[in-house]
Amino acid sequence: MSRTLSFKLGAIALLILLLLIPLLMIDGLVDERQNLRHQVLQDIARSSSYRQQITGPILVLPYVKTTQEWRTEKSGERFLEERQKRGRLYFLPERFVLDGQVSTELRSRGIYQARLYRSDSQVSGQFRLPPRLGLGDELGFYRFDKPFLSVGISDIRGIGNDLQLRLNGQTLGFAPGSGDPSFGAGVHAPLPALDAQGGQLLEFAFDLKLQGTQQLAVVPVGRDSRVSLSSDWPHPSFVGEYLPSRREVSDTGFSAEWQTSFFATNLEEALADCVGREQCHALLGRNFGVSFVDPVDQYLKTDRAIKYALLFIALTFAAFFLFEVLKRLAVHPVQYALVGLALALFYLLLLSLSEHLAFALAYGLSASACVGLIGFYVSFVLHSWRRGLGFGALLAALYALLYGLLSAEDHALLMGSLLVFGVLASVMVLTRKLDWYGVGRTAPHA
Repeated sequence: MSRTLSFKLGAIALLILLLLIPLLMIDGLVDERQNLRHQVLQDIARSSSYRQQITGPILVLPYVKTTQEWRTEKSGERFLEERQKRGRLYFLPERFVLDGQVSTELRSRGIYQARLYRSDSQVSGQFRLPPRLGLGDELGFYRFDKPFLSVGISDIRGIGNDLQLRLNGQTLGFAPGSGDPSFGAGVHAPLPALDAQGGQLLEFAFDLKLQGTQQLAVVPVGRDSRVSLSSDWPHPSFVGEYLPSRREVSDTGFSAEWQTSFFATNLEEALADCVGREQCHALLGRNFGVSFVDPVDQYLKTDRAIKYALLFIALTFAAFFLFEVLKRLAVHPVQYALVGLALALFYLLLLSLSEHLAFALAYGLSASACVGLIGFYVSFVLHSWRRGLGFGALLAALYALLYGLLSAEDHALLMGSLLVFGVLASVMVLTRKLDWYGVGRTAPHA
């Protein structure tokens, strides 16, 4: 291989490495803008309400238990010591039903937007208290305080209605605070005295209007839990430990239904582990719900596009080099550098335009601008407008393939592998009769 060809290949490789500098700077700018957007979204949520999780209702019965134990003094005399221990009994619903309708809206701050939702839910069900509260003969050692119904709501600022509990035909008011640190923030409703001897069936219902951002989750507290949600949001992401048993998603919204039982959730054991603990993650973590995050994240797609930048520049330079070799043209490394900078500028244009336009439109405008600029420039470098048009067409095809890689995330590796194989095969076919030793010795001409 001649020195001229070796120098040209070395210069191209060095240019590709140097172009990593502006690409890394643009990638850092993407992270900076993404963090700025996250801060703005958090500010909007801080001014309204964060993501919401509903835990409950759970019936809580505080008690004082008296125990007696024989003690022996140093003198050997025995006496009966009486002790009192405070605690709480927890009862989960036999049946828990939540039927919610969710509407979404956008809140803007500058160029950034946050999606808020408003849910209008009807919660109902029943508690079935066992005879003697399941304590058996030990019931006589217990003295009970006033029971209450606890509902955990992760951000109580989002509550949008005056909560009223309907319990066995009575209407009771809710008070702020869940009443139990294990359930976090929320509300609770003081209840009338319970029938501790013969057992009791408590039918409950209440309406809950809730505002939040990003996500709505529910802890299925019932022995039999049924939750249904419907919304005008057409891009739901179902989250949590349980997927919907039925769901329908269309361009106008979605509807989903969940059904669980204690056999699947094991919430009784999780609740038992929560006794005496603050923020019981064993209970709060067993949830399901839906996320209202916009699936088109322009920063994520721009970042993914930059990850393919090195391959994209290498393929463009390879096409440029083939034109030079096959047409016996002399292209200066500075001209390679200008084309490479135009390719890097594409990602900056994509980032800035996607903040104001839909990603597909921003991508099309950015790609068209770069293809037009490079095609115009290359037509003079290669001394032919036909060659410039051909090079521009190849570049446009590469941009189309790159967009396909960004859109088909599950098949990106397969498409990328086929693309590289196709380019290599094309190079081998086009240069199959080329005398590489004679490339550097041949005088270039237009």
